[in-house]
Amino acid sequence: MSENEGLIDAHHHAWNLDRRPQPWLEAPGHEPLRRSFGPDVLRASATRTIADRQLASTVVVQCVASVAETRELLALADDDNLIGAVVGWADLSSPAVGDVLDELRAGPGGRHLRAVRHLVQDEPDPGWLQRPVVERGLRAVAERGLAYDVLVRSHQFQQAIQLAERLPQLPLVLDHAGKPPVAERALDGWEQDVRRLAAYPQARCKVSGLVTEADHEKWTLDDIRPVWDVLLDAFGPDRLMFGSDWPVCVLAGGWNRWAATVEELLDGCSAAETAAVLAETASAFYHLRSPDNDNKEGTPCA
Repeated sequence: MSENEGLIDAHHHAWNLDRRPQPWLEAPGHEPLRRSFGPDVLRASATRTIADRQLASTVVVQCVASVAETRELLALADDDNLIGAVVGWADLSSPAVGDVLDELRAGPGGRHLRAVRHLVQDEPDPGWLQRPVVERGLRAVAERGLAYDVLVRSHQFQQAIQLAERLPQLPLVLDHAGKPPVAERALDGWEQDVRRLAAYPQARCKVSGLVTEADHEKWTLDDIRPVWDVLLDAFGPDRLMFGSDWPVCVLAGGWNRWAATVEELLDGCSAAETAAVLAETASAFYHLRSPDNDNKEGTPCA
C-alpha cells in the first residue's frame, strides 16, 4: 500500500458513559454497546484493510440531541488526529441556531464541525423536515457552509426528497442509505425513493449501517449486494462514501467483517471508483485532508 493511500470511515460514533449517558443504549439487544467507545477502541477494532487501504481518517457523528455532546466531540477531534470531522447537533427549530453554530465553531475544536444531524428517524411528524422553523434552521446551516446528514427510515424518504428540492444550496448526505428493509428483502419502494433523491446533484449517500438492517446473526453478502447495486447505479461511485457505523455495527459482525464485505462489493470497480467510495467522496464532502494527498490541507466549507 502506498503511504498516501488511506481509508476514510465517514460514519462512526464515540461516547464516554462516565461523562454522558446514552439512553438509547437501554433498548433490548444493545447490551454489547453499553460501555465507552473512543478512538483508541476504534483503532484496535479496525485492523482490516479495504483494497489495501488502512484506516487513516474518520468522521465522528452525534448520537444524542445535545449541544454539550457536540462540544465534547469537537474537543475529542482536537485531541485525536484520527478524527478529521465532526457531525454535530443543534436545535434546528430554535431561532438561535445560527448563534449556536457560530459559538460551536469558535470554541475548542470548532474547526472540525462540518455538518449537523437530527434524529429525524425518531420524529413522529411525517413532515418534520418541512416545518418552517426547521427549514429556517437548515438555511442557517447552509449559510455557514455546513452540510446536513439526513437520518430517515425508508418510510420517511419523502421528507429527504422534499428537502433536497427546497434547499438546493444545502449539501446533503443520506445516512445508512435510508435504512433499507434488508431483512424483509422488500426493496422496491426504497429503490424508487433512492433514485428520486439521487436525482438531486447536492445529495450524497453513505454505504453504512446496512448490516444492522439485516438479520444480525444470519446476514451474508447476498443480502447486502442488492442494496449496493441500487446505490452504485443511482448515485455512482463519486457520490458514495464508506462508513462503518461503528460501534453499532458490533451488533451484526463488527468493523472488520463489514470492511471485508465492502471489499467484495467493490470487486469489479476501477481503481478510481474504489478511491472515490473509500476516500475521495467523503474527503470532498466533509472538507477533509485527503489520505490520498496528505500535502493538501483540508479547508472549511465555503
